[in-house]
Amino acid sequence: MRLVPTRGLIVCRIWWCWPITSNNFILYLLCYFSHLTFPAAALQQPTIATPPGAALHPPTTDPLKRHHSLFDHSFAIPLTASLLLLLVLAIIMGCFLGLKFRRKRLNKKDGAAVAASNGSNDLDPEKERDFDHGSHACVRKYNWSEIEKLSMNFSQIVGSGGFSTVYLGHLPGSNLGAIKIHCPSDYLNRVFKQELDILLQLQHDNIVKLVGYCDIQDEGALVFEYVSNGTLQDKLHGAEREAKKSPSSPVISWRNRMAIAYQLVQALEYLHEKCPLQIVHGDIKPSNILLDEHLNCKLCDFGFAKMGFSSTIMTPNNRKQVMVGSPGYTDPHYLRTGIASKKNDVYSYGVIILELVTGMEAFCEEREQGQLLTSIMGPILKDIIASDNECKAMKVAEMVDPKLGEDFEVKEVEAMLSLAALCLGQSPSLRPSATQILQTIKENIGSISFISTQKKDLSN
Repeated sequence: MRLVPTRGLIVCRIWWCWPITSNNFILYLLCYFSHLTFPAAALQQPTIATPPGAALHPPTTDPLKRHHSLFDHSFAIPLTASLLLLLVLAIIMGCFLGLKFRRKRLNKKDGAAVAASNGSNDLDPEKERDFDHGSHACVRKYNWSEIEKLSMNFSQIVGSGGFSTVYLGHLPGSNLGAIKIHCPSDYLNRVFKQELDILLQLQHDNIVKLVGYCDIQDEGALVFEYVSNGTLQDKLHGAEREAKKSPSSPVISWRNRMAIAYQLVQALEYLHEKCPLQIVHGDIKPSNILLDEHLNCKLCDFGFAKMGFSSTIMTPNNRKQVMVGSPGYTDPHYLRTGIASKKNDVYSYGVIILELVTGMEAFCEEREQGQLLTSIMGPILKDIIASDNECKAMKVAEMVDPKLGEDFEVKEVEAMLSLAALCLGQSPSLRPSATQILQTIKENIGSISFISTQKKDLSN
């Protein structure tokens, strides 16, 4: 601030960045206005003594002096108050701008975490993808020509879906890989980038490993480890179709089925409880569960996953939001309300338990009226739970996949069916968490006691 006195005029100039400290500035104002308050004394000329007897004449008043005197009395105090008010406003504005700048800097630093905690899946991948690669620091970014070379010009398809195609890849070191190419569209491009952002945060033995990606082309490419033994859908239900042609087709044993159930819920516990940002998969089903050569399971396909829940639920942004999931596995509560939560995955897990126990598909068009497995098993589960011990054992045995013969433990079947009933409860809040499911399996399923690590050979 600068004050310039002129004849009858004071000019006030304000700069936002004032170099003088507040204490010195106030002292400066006081000194300056002290000068303005007493200008008459400063401008008076010395008086000459009048000889005795000389005629006394009234003093002539200098117009300039009178003007300064009027200015001092009329304007000094209001002007001082106004300037002090401006000073206070400038200080407040400075504090506000400083706080705003600090918030902007913090938001820029923690943008990914803030966006995720608001339940948003529309993260800007170009900015957010690099904020934390978690344990995937070695994930490689390929250019499109490298993707073409790895896939041998997309010559061998190993899988396909409605939104993507998976090709066999030949990675360095004679390793095989699976290269997932998304179909080009604005929506699927967002799905690809969303899946990539989530996969970069994950590392678990029962989740398929991402080894590279390419986000240059419109299609987008994800490069995964190659899991050689197909999907649980193929092994569990494809074997049933093959058995009709060849009775000697291999069947997944009861012990292997329980190991798969155990490993799958380990993956869910990791996603729901142990990731820095909680993740809901949103599409748990046998075709998204890969099996390696030892029948260890690996969860895949995170295209419909949601990351960064600040609570257990996230409402859809609008009524036009696309519902995700697959027939027979999708939580009815989600279909009714549009509310996505970790308990949606728990519901889908309950359906998979029923499939592992009964060998029946969750949804089959060949079944009478296309009835869902949950609709068939719901009344039976209630009846089994209400039965006494003798009748219960008989009814439980009737529910087991006939292809298993007598290769199962009745107590374990009963425990798994009871667990499925809890997972399929109508109220999401009453369903168990992944951690509770894991603990229940450890306590009641002796068949999984031999599992020391997820890499143990389960095929025997």
